[in-house]
Amino acid sequence: MALQYQGTLTPDVLVCGGGCAGIGATLGAARSGVSTLLVEWAGFAGGILTAVGLPYFDGIADIGSDRIVTRGVPLELFVRMGGCEPDATHIHPHNPVVNNIEALKLLLDRMLRAESQLSFLYHSFVCGVERDGDRIDTVIVANKAGLLAVKPKVVVDCTGDADVAAWSGAPTEKHAELQPLSLHFRVGHVKQTPEVFSRCRAAVIRAHERGELPMFYGPGVSFMFADDEVYVHGIRVAADATDPHQLTAAEVQGREDAWAMFEAWKAEVPEFADAYFIDSGPCIGVRETRRIVGRHVLTEEEITRSCRFEDAIATGCWYLDQHPNRATVGSAQDTPKVQPTPYDIPYRSLLPREVSNLLVAGRCHSATQLAASSTRVATTAMAMGEAAGVAAALAVRSKSSLPELDHVCLRDTLAQRDAGSFTDHEPATIRRHVQIKRGLKPEQLA
Repeated sequence: MALQYQGTLTPDVLVCGGGCAGIGATLGAARSGVSTLLVEWAGFAGGILTAVGLPYFDGIADIGSDRIVTRGVPLELFVRMGGCEPDATHIHPHNPVVNNIEALKLLLDRMLRAESQLSFLYHSFVCGVERDGDRIDTVIVANKAGLLAVKPKVVVDCTGDADVAAWSGAPTEKHAELQPLSLHFRVGHVKQTPEVFSRCRAAVIRAHERGELPMFYGPGVSFMFADDEVYVHGIRVAADATDPHQLTAAEVQGREDAWAMFEAWKAEVPEFADAYFIDSGPCIGVRETRRIVGRHVLTEEEITRSCRFEDAIATGCWYLDQHPNRATVGSAQDTPKVQPTPYDIPYRSLLPREVSNLLVAGRCHSATQLAASSTRVATTAMAMGEAAGVAAALAVRSKSSLPELDHVCLRDTLAQRDAGSFTDHEPATIRRHVQIKRGLKPEQLA
């Protein structure tokens, strides 16, 4: 029986996924004057910064120099959120902090609603693709109303898992040993002392040795803007997030492990004697699943050599951040962290093979596993997304195919928007953009 659609939409650009890459792509396309539709499975946008609850703007500034390397939408979002405390390095070096995740959800809603060329659907997700030759003809979207047929000129896959690319038949790859998933959580009423971090670590090791905590890393315990509130990242669950059975099991295991970690601290760490579990992220965080095999595969060698590309459309600076599927104490890794100087991300790494009207941005772009451990972070993904959105709009307006798009024109357009490659801008440091705003009110998010 043929699929029955509840309706058909024909935007110029369809963005699938409203995480960091999707926000960049949606605003990049809509602000370029083409009709844009965003489809997001959650009831809000933001991805890892909201749905997972990660409070860090990883990758916005070069760790070695504090120089801003991701501008455009990522920097706009950071500044409009109020930046971070001037002394935020005591929370996480060179990682400006989103001080209010609920305020970030509201700000993203307002940024999307402000664009006249933009429409967006929450609680909707892509569930199929129909191809005509080398082009995607229809993307099938499911929500409570049923199935919706979307027939865009260009599709931007920001699903994180390369769903659209895979379902359209574009080549993808998935490493034999995927990086683990992590659930993040917050704890309140914790006393700040010089010993609290070492005590937390020792208690977690003992819980692991007793068999109460299968895997962990760190753990990272960060005091946030509230003096007694801590953000915890240290849960590690092995799973393939493209397998719904494994993903479900990982969500369940992540919550079990978060509570095991919390209860170990309650029992053994004096600073947690009166602590309470505030919440965990709405969903577990995924580092890696499928990636496209694009027209250029970015490698770790190119990253560590800080390679420059003629078609550079974004800049990365995060270290090679490979998480193993086992317990590690102190660091997220067993091996030394490799910290590159800022490096280019080429447009070709967003271009899948075999499908001419599809771009892929975020952690599922074309890169080796180790290279993607650097490019996957929030602001780098958002910068890739913005470039993809602008490229999609340029292709629509010029009636060009994506592989044949003039990369010089793309770079120039991004530079005019204060976005694009690090090398296209004058130096600026993160400290020039720091503001202090605690307890943000809705009217401050205009």
